[in-house]
Amino acid sequence: MAGMPVPRPQHPCDAVGQSVAMGAVGGPGAPLPLMPLLLALALLSPWGSAGGSCPPRCVCASNILSCSQAVLSSVPAPLPRFTAVLDLSHNNVSRLRADWAPGRLAHLHALLLSHNGLSFVSTEAFAHVPHLRHLDLSSNRLRALEENLFSDLAELEVLLLYNNEISAVDRTAFDNLSRLRKLYLGQNRIARFPLELLRDGSRLPQLALLDLSANRLRSLPVGELQALPAWLRDRLYLHGNPLACDCPLFQLVARGRRRRLSAVMDFQEELRCSLPTAPAPIGILALAGRQPLNCSEAREAVLEAHLGDTVTLGCDTRLRGVRSRHWVTPGGERVLEEGGNGSAALLANGSLQLRALRPEDAGTYACWVAGPLLNETLYVELLVHNFTLHGPHDTLNTAYTTLVGCILSVVLVLIYLYLTPCRCCCCRGADKPPAPRDDSINSSVLSATPNHAAGVPGEPCRSRSASAAGPGQNGRFKVGGTPQPPPRHGPKAQRKVSDPDSVSSVFSDTPIVV
Repeated sequence: MAGMPVPRPQHPCDAVGQSVAMGAVGGPGAPLPLMPLLLALALLSPWGSAGGSCPPRCVCASNILSCSQAVLSSVPAPLPRFTAVLDLSHNNVSRLRADWAPGRLAHLHALLLSHNGLSFVSTEAFAHVPHLRHLDLSSNRLRALEENLFSDLAELEVLLLYNNEISAVDRTAFDNLSRLRKLYLGQNRIARFPLELLRDGSRLPQLALLDLSANRLRSLPVGELQALPAWLRDRLYLHGNPLACDCPLFQLVARGRRRRLSAVMDFQEELRCSLPTAPAPIGILALAGRQPLNCSEAREAVLEAHLGDTVTLGCDTRLRGVRSRHWVTPGGERVLEEGGNGSAALLANGSLQLRALRPEDAGTYACWVAGPLLNETLYVELLVHNFTLHGPHDTLNTAYTTLVGCILSVVLVLIYLYLTPCRCCCCRGADKPPAPRDDSINSSVLSATPNHAAGVPGEPCRSRSASAAGPGQNGRFKVGGTPQPPPRHGPKAQRKVSDPDSVSSVFSDTPIVV
């Protein structure tokens, strides 16, 4: 119709503008005003609350509070309660007291305090941050780790303490850290290896990395370290220490290279030791065949056993979080299930147990391990000796038998020397003159064959005196002579009387004739 205005299409922005205008004037049915809505959103924002203002000289982004390189001499206050990451690195905070956080920071999981010249940390400094998972105290001036210093951090996973001046570590400093996975203690002054951190895996059960590089360690407990699982030795960093060279140390490093452990493969040049005859440290792996030690590599994963023995083959993988594993015998048989059948059984820890060994059980066994990202195959060589091994009781019986044999031999010799019987029942050669007996001091000391006088045929042999010489001066017999004993009557034979003044024989060689 002529003269009537034509309506144009309404733009959405116009509708919003009309709504805002209507709300401004409080028209009926109008929506909430826009300004109060924006104010409510501002109050709900973390940094808009009264207790959540960003400290001066700090940068705040969401729940991250960065105060790095702000020339701070103390922790800024107040700290927002919702802070999750607090970065205070590269400042001048030299002391961390128990009251550095006035309130409980329940959301804080990362605290960075590196490059501060920090020399003191209170044992109660972490009581207000129980959920801390990452703590960086590196590049400071800490000299000692006191008793129960980190015991309030039960959820801590990563602890960085490298590049300090730490020389003393209390045995309880890391108590109650059951979730700690990485501990960095490199570039300090530690002279004693903290074996209590690794022994039995009870102190730090989740520990997967221990950095002790560039300290002052001169010796290592090689036996205990070799007994650690491979997945822990894979991240046990010991390079840069003034170690003393010996063959057990060489074998520990050589095994790590053969297993391609990261702690050895990544720092072969820094793994050095000192010899008294060398002017400078040498590579530990260069000790093979080198004088004066002349070390040789120990055979890896070679097990010796005997017939009938029961042995257990370990599958010492360097992978964590193993999903599955199985063994392959030298004959190609796969042992998959726990318990197994026959003489081979797969144990719960992945080891293979072989019972009642036979000669055909010898050979190379393979352990196939499937991890979350990688797979690994380990080989164990089994040597079966074709005889049974004597136990300790057999060794004792052998020694006892040898001793008894020696005693019997001595007894027989004594019997032969002192109780030699007459070797003739009847005297032989009656007309044969008796052999002259030498009664001088040149006669044999121990005579094996006694001299006997000739007897009458058919009669028992009788002893004859060594000399028929008569008495000398003062009615005594001459040296070497014995008096003729008076004849005795009876069934028993006459016994020869030894001369007490004779020097010709130490032991009487005259037999006793019965």
